[in-house]
Amino acid sequence: QVQLVESGGGLVQAGGSLRLSCAASGIIFSIYTMSWYRQAPGKQRELVATMSSILTTNYTDSVKGRFTISRDNAKNTVYLQMNSLKPEDTAVYYCNALKHWGNYWGQGTQVTVSS
Repeated sequence: QVQLVESGGGLVQAGGSLRLSCAASGIIFSIYTMSWYRQAPGKQRELVATMSSILTTNYTDSVKGRFTISRDNAKNTVYLQMNSLKPEDTAVYYCNALKHWGNYWGQGTQVTVSS
């Protein structure tokens, strides 16, 4: 059974930082592309950051220079370091594990940035 469990969300003031974690089980973590998505109220879910199995990364323009995705294959965990947070970063953040035979999601963690 595949499980992705996010943690680290919370309430932070604008300009602050948070680090999200996503612990995976039930998959061979190291071969999956791992991503963070977010969904704000009334908006579609959007891709925030991706790290492939060969450690290439990609970020949506709005977070470049502020967010960093990383992974620890020994711990089956992917992280999202979020700095210089803005109110528009407020959303539920979801972890995703992708391979051509499988596409898995976590339950999400709420990030709220106050102005």
